[in-house]
Amino acid sequence: MPPDTLGQHGPPVDAAPLGEEEAEDLLRGICFKTGPPRTVGVELEWLVHDREHPEALVPEDRLRAAADAVRATPLDAALTFEPGGQLELSSQPKGSLMECVDATAADLAAVRDTLGRSGLTLAGIGVDPWNPPRRLLREPRYDAMEAALDRSGSAGRAMMCTSASVQVCLDAGEEEPGPLGYGRRWQLGHLLGAVLVAAFANSPFRQGRRTGWQSTRQALWADLDPARTLAPQGRLDPRDAWAAHVLATPVMCVRNAEGPWDVPEALTFRDWIRGGGPRPPVRADLDYHLTTLFPPVRPRGHLELRMIDAQSGTDGWLVPLAVTTALFDDPEAAETVYRTVKPLAETAGPPPAPRNPLWTAAARDGLRDPELAAAAAACFTTALEALPRMGASGHVLGTVAAFHERYVARGRCPADDLPDPVQESHGKGLVR
Repeated sequence: MPPDTLGQHGPPVDAAPLGEEEAEDLLRGICFKTGPPRTVGVELEWLVHDREHPEALVPEDRLRAAADAVRATPLDAALTFEPGGQLELSSQPKGSLMECVDATAADLAAVRDTLGRSGLTLAGIGVDPWNPPRRLLREPRYDAMEAALDRSGSAGRAMMCTSASVQVCLDAGEEEPGPLGYGRRWQLGHLLGAVLVAAFANSPFRQGRRTGWQSTRQALWADLDPARTLAPQGRLDPRDAWAAHVLATPVMCVRNAEGPWDVPEALTFRDWIRGGGPRPPVRADLDYHLTTLFPPVRPRGHLELRMIDAQSGTDGWLVPLAVTTALFDDPEAAETVYRTVKPLAETAGPPPAPRNPLWTAAARDGLRDPELAAAAAACFTTALEALPRMGASGHVLGTVAAFHERYVARGRCPADDLPDPVQESHGKGLVR
């Protein structure tokens, strides 16, 4: 998430007010940058736990000292910390899957080594199974976010402070129709996305109790806000659908140079342009508004797939990265997987993701759902066939194949292996 630096993100005092038509044109132009898929990136969020006592709340001063040490570590990726102290590594866009894997693995090794010297470790779980939300970052952005999300209940604080994910970033796709066309990839993201939720569900516990969801993290996102986490509705062209959605979504906050940021209620960005806010919006406000929308697939020039729980183990993260990249970027695999997941649209029905029956089943049941289990098995088989064509290493192939054999082929997901957090208070299998 971007810092609260008004000089960088705030509206310049001499900026011209943004018009409605100008805003629509900007959104259509900046959110889907088309061309042959060439780059891949990954954003990895991690909980940070005590290595020997993962159930214990790490003291604030200890987390801050560790964060300073990690910031001093040379990394290829961008490093940020989330409101609850979660660590996030955002890779640079890479020219191939293996470039992304190799650079990210090197960064993670350095981060783990640095944290290890402080007795801390990275925990690859979608939601902290032990601790309630605790916000460490006291900045205007997060104060405003908390106030806005509190209107819908407690899910916002849990998301901000106790959740972690694997986010795969891929090019939007080609302008022309076909398996790599941006329209097809946009549709694929919202159907395959549910399969990815189910296959990689890894958060069945929260605050020491089983929640009834294999992916509690996805359940929190679905419960977060009436509009902010939804995919665009309808069957418009992706550019038109996204532009309309952005302008119809309520503004989370209006930034001020001094004092707390305003948190308006039910003020859409379109209403703001039409004079409903405390001041006229400018281009920087639209840019900022985009960062406060959290749909499962977010277009940012490229496509950001945001639905995957953080994965346990040293190499767990590379499985969703490799599988998703193969299914989107290999033309043969993209065509096969589209035919595989297209029938899921009937189960999803008209409601937008993630609040439709398909996505609900994925988060609640994981691969215990027969339809999702069959789709996941076909998708993993397709990915394993495509990965050699993409130059994947033997290690990547072996890691994906092992995940397939352990989970997908048996209708299971990582949540099925997580020990009860009360019985396993020293459950180091959860954190390494």
